[in-house]
Amino acid sequence: MPYLSECEVTSHHELSPGHYRLVLHCPEIAQDAQAGQFCMLEVQQGYYPFLRRPMCFERIFKDSVSILYKIEGEGTRLLSALSPGQSINVQGPLGKPFPLEANHARHIMVAGGIGIAPFPALAEAIIAKLGVTPEIIIAARTDSMLLCEREFQQMGCKIHLATDDGSAGQKAFASEVLRALAPGPDTIAYCCGPMPMMKATHRVCEDLGVRCLASLEAEMACGDGVCLGCVVEAKVEIEAERMVRVCYDGPVFDSALINWDNY
Repeated sequence: MPYLSECEVTSHHELSPGHYRLVLHCPEIAQDAQAGQFCMLEVQQGYYPFLRRPMCFERIFKDSVSILYKIEGEGTRLLSALSPGQSINVQGPLGKPFPLEANHARHIMVAGGIGIAPFPALAEAIIAKLGVTPEIIIAARTDSMLLCEREFQQMGCKIHLATDDGSAGQKAFASEVLRALAPGPDTIAYCCGPMPMMKATHRVCEDLGVRCLASLEAEMACGDGVCLGCVVEAKVEIEAERMVRVCYDGPVFDSALINWDNY
C-alpha cells in the first residue's frame, strides 16, 4: 500500500556532473517497496513547483531507500539543494514492480544514461530471490555519465560498458551490445532509458525471441492513474482504449505491449 510520509534525508551527494544519489529514511515505504516501483517527491513545501516529481527506487534497504536522479529542470534543481537532516514528503511505493521469473537462465539489463536508476534494486532482488547473477549493459553518451558500475561489480554482475564517443567500453549503442551477447529464448531482458534506446532494444529482443520488460518514464501529476497525464500508446485495447498509464499500469511493461512506432 502507498504511504504519505515525511522522510529524513540521510545522505545526498553528486555522483557525476548533474547526477545525484539521495538516501531517505522511510521505514514504512522501504518495507513495502519492490524493484521497479517508484515514489512521488514533494521537492519543496508550498505551491512551487506545484507537482511532485516521480522517482524510481535505486536500492531498497531495511528502513531506507536510495534514489538516483539527474537534474532536468527546476524541480530536480531544487531537489539537489536538500541536505542531510532535512525532510521531504514522499508518496509511495507506487506502480507495478518488475516480475521475478525463475524460468529464465539468463537475465540481462540494458540501461541508457539515467535509465540505470531502477536496476541496482532489481539486480539485488534477482540475486536474492532467484539465485542468478544478472548481466548489465551500461550505456551513456560519454564515460563521465556511466553510473553504478562499482555497485554492480560488488554484486558480482558481469558488466558491459558502451559509450557513444568510445571514451569507455565499446563505441556502440546499448542495443548493439545486447545483440552481440546473443541472448536466446532462455533469456529475459530488462531495459530503461530514452525511448529510442528502448525501442531499439525491443527490436533486438523481438528478432531473437527474447522476452523484454521495459521500465518507462513519463511526466506525472498524480502518480496513481487518475489524471491520465502519463499515457503511452499500446498495441492492444485495454478498457476500450489503446493507451496505458505509466504510473498505474506500469511503469514496468512487457515491451511487446507498447507501440514503439511513435518513437
